[in-house]
Order: sequence, then structure tokens, then C-alpha cells
Amino acid sequence: MSASATAISRDSGTLLVDWDGPEDPENPRNWAYRRKWSQTLITSAFTFVSPLSSSMIAPAAVQMAGDLDIRGSFLIALSVSIYVLAYAVGPLFLGPLSEVFGRAIVLTLANGVFFAFNLACGFAQTNTQLFVFRFLAGIGASAPLAIGGGILGDMWLPKERGKAAALFSLAPLLGPAIGPIVGGWVAEKSTWRWVFYATTIADGVVQFLGFFFLKETYVPVLLARKAEDIKKKMNVEMIGEEQFYIDPESGQKYQIIKTQFQTPEREWRPYLVRSLGRPFYLFFHEPILIALGIYMAYIYGMLYLFLTTVPAVYTDIYHFSDGIAGLHYIALGIGISTASQTNARTLDRVYRYLTKRYGGVGRPEFRMPPMVIGSILLPIGLLLFGWAADQRVFWFVTDIGLALTGAGIILNFQSIQTYLLDSFTPVAASAYAAMACCRSLAGFGFPLFAPAMFNALGYGKGNTILASFALAVGCPAPWLFWNFGERLRAASRHATKTKRGAEKESLTGNSEKNEAEKNTSSK
Repeated sequence: MSASATAISRDSGTLLVDWDGPEDPENPRNWAYRRKWSQTLITSAFTFVSPLSSSMIAPAAVQMAGDLDIRGSFLIALSVSIYVLAYAVGPLFLGPLSEVFGRAIVLTLANGVFFAFNLACGFAQTNTQLFVFRFLAGIGASAPLAIGGGILGDMWLPKERGKAAALFSLAPLLGPAIGPIVGGWVAEKSTWRWVFYATTIADGVVQFLGFFFLKETYVPVLLARKAEDIKKKMNVEMIGEEQFYIDPESGQKYQIIKTQFQTPEREWRPYLVRSLGRPFYLFFHEPILIALGIYMAYIYGMLYLFLTTVPAVYTDIYHFSDGIAGLHYIALGIGISTASQTNARTLDRVYRYLTKRYGGVGRPEFRMPPMVIGSILLPIGLLLFGWAADQRVFWFVTDIGLALTGAGIILNFQSIQTYLLDSFTPVAASAYAAMACCRSLAGFGFPLFAPAMFNALGYGKGNTILASFALAVGCPAPWLFWNFGERLRAASRHATKTKRGAEKESLTGNSEKNEAEKNTSSK
């Protein structure tokens, strides 16, 4: 075994382990295109099941409240949204943990917590047990939302990550839209307890697949494993009280074998403490995160507001049964999936086109164009749904409003997600954790005040208020980030800086085989 291929420094008896050149196939950035997609798909599966469980109980909430003596509209809504409140807590430590111990191990263990406590919800005998189990299940379920962005950033180059990010960002929105459809029929044909049993079975399938197919992608962890493998292949010799590693081929002696990441500053205990505080630091010190966090919180809150109010519209106004009312979530899902798939096919093309047009260097701001469309569709959908329901117009019109709202939500969501991934790639997990905390607080709070607002104002006026805020905040956002985003990133300590005069990996990458495989797989 020759250590020279991995050594970038052998001074003072130290072997500094790195990749075997820029084309090392073990580097996640150089993985085969199909391997990258397998990791993206399994990560997205985790991210789909988690939000699916958040909303699937909504149609059965009244039935569950009757069995567990949950009284009042506020507590009934809380039984659904307390799961989303946990989304605001879990990412704050699960995201940083993945930047210390690795993505795969943290995601797998956290999902085990979700599996156990989600199953326990199905056996709850009191309302207290349900609230506690559901909150703890939400803690474990929040891991994919915090870690998934880091996994994508580990593997995909900026010029090719748009489609992967589009798929990943579809899961946390499509899951809540599908959940009530399934949950309504499950509750109608059996009991509310089978809603939890069903989601637990689905999560078990994903966990089983993840056990075999989910691989580690975090570079510091992978290189640390490589360094340990090199140590095992070396001969060990004690000279005095000091231990040396001897290369069996060259005879070279090394007292220390480590990676560039294994420094005193990155010892796991102090580094873990700093990592746990990183999401808070990023959110309160990065203007980009503050601005995008407020808007993403709004659109995520809007999603969960719809998830809890749609059944009442179709049962109280249109007098459908619970099962038929749940089918109208299909309209929301159609809007989300259609816009997502369209955007997935154009996001990277637009990025490459704008990169070529603006000097050959990619910028995160090139992710903003879809947000322009999304910021227009969202208020239109809100107004159409609200006033059609208020005036008791034929139900198909409200479904069109739902579809437009879903399309607006996903286009905004995908633009923001990819912008953050491009801007904060080295600390993507912490940036996503901060964003997940902010948006989950809105997802928790919006459903709690929605019933009171609509009871007082009606669906027309209530949705007009929501649409007005969407216009006031959403429409200027793409223009502001297009014109001032680069300046904000230049003033940031963590955000990616645009480098002029040289083509970086955002344009060229370091592996042409992925492009060839992509072209082959698309034929």
C-alpha cells in the first residue's frame, strides 16, 4: 500500500490524507450519476414520509378528539400541528450533528426515533400521551428536512443540482398534500389509530431501503474513514514512548495520519458545541437567511393553513363526506407536482443559460426567475379559492384556486431552497436547519389562528388578507435578490462569493462522466 497518492503533506512525520486527485471516484462530487440519483431518491423518500405523517391525521382529528377527550377547536388543531412545532426544534441540533458525525448515521437514528414514537401515537390512551408522543415523533421526523440539503450539497455540482433540489423540495410539500387524502379514507374505513399504523409501516419500508442504500456523503467523515483505513494497512512501531506508522512499501515513517479537517478546532466536543449554535448564528447574522426565512415561513404556514381548513370548506359549504372532501387535496397536489416537474426540467437550463450570458460564472441569483412566477400564482390562487368558497361557486373553481396556490408555493419553495444550497454549501445543513425552524414555527402557528380568522371574516376576506401579504412580500423578493443578492453574499462570512474572471466548478465541474451518464439516461 502506497500512501503517497493520498498525501498532500508529509512534513514533520505527518501524512495529511486527501482524495486521490480531482477525479477520485470516492469523492461524492465524482460519484456516478446513477449513484447520486439513488442517494437523492432515498433522501427524498425520507423527506416525503415525514411531512406525510404531519397532515395525514387531519381528517381524523375530530374522531381522535372524541376518543381521547380533546375538547375545543384550538386543542384539536394543536393535536395536528404540535408535530410541526417539533420541526422547529429538531433541525437545530440534528443539522449540526450531521456536520460532526455524518449525514447517514444521524438521519438513520433520528428516523428510528420517529418510527418508535409515531407507532406509539397509535396506542395512545390519553390526550397527554398523544401530545407527547406526537411531539417526539416530530423531532425524529425533522431530520430529513435539516440534513437533506447537506446531502445534496455534498454530491451535486451547482450546475447540475437544480433538478435534484427540485425533487427534494417537492417531497415536504407533496407529502402534506397527499396525507389528508389517504388519512380521510383510512379513518372512514377503520379508525384514527390506523392512520398512525399506516404511516409507521410506510416509514419502516423507507428505513429498510435506507439501511441498504443510504451512503455517507459528508467529506470530513469520509476522509476520516480513509485515514483510519490507511492506519490499519501500516505497520506500527513504538520508538520510546511514541508510536509510528510505517508504510510497508516505502518504509516511510509517520507519527500522525490525519485529514485537513482533523484539527484542534474541530475536536468533536468543542466543535459540536459551536455547531449547535451555528443555525442561530446564521439566522441572526445573515441577512439572506433572515429575508428568505420570513417569506418561506409565510408560504409554509400557508400550506399548513390550507391542510387544516380545506376539509371544512368542502364539508360545511359543499356538504361532501369526509372521504370525498379529502379528495380535493388532489388539486393541491396536482398544482404542486406539475409546477415542480416543470421547474425541475428548466431550473438547471436557466442557470446554465444565465451563467453563459453573464460572464461564464454561476451565481445563486440565477435561481430566482421561477420565484417571479410563483410569487404571482400564489396570491391569485388564494383569492380564487377564498372568494369561490365564500360565494359558493361550483367546487371545481375552488380546486383551480388550490392548484394555483400549490404551484405558487412550490415554485417559491424550490427557488429559495436552491438559492440557499448554492449560497451556503459548506454549512448547508445548518442553513437548512435555521430555515426549517423558522418555517416550522409558521406551519405550527397558522392552523391555530385560521379557524378564528375565517369564522370572523369569511373565506373571501380572510384569503384577501393572506394574498395581500403574499403580494407585498413575495413580488419584490426576486427583484431585490437579483440586484442586491451578490452584495449581501459579499458581506457574509459563510455565503459563497462570486469569483470573477475564472470558471469555477459551478460552470465546469470536475467530472465529465456524469454529463455523459445523464445524457445516456435521458435517451
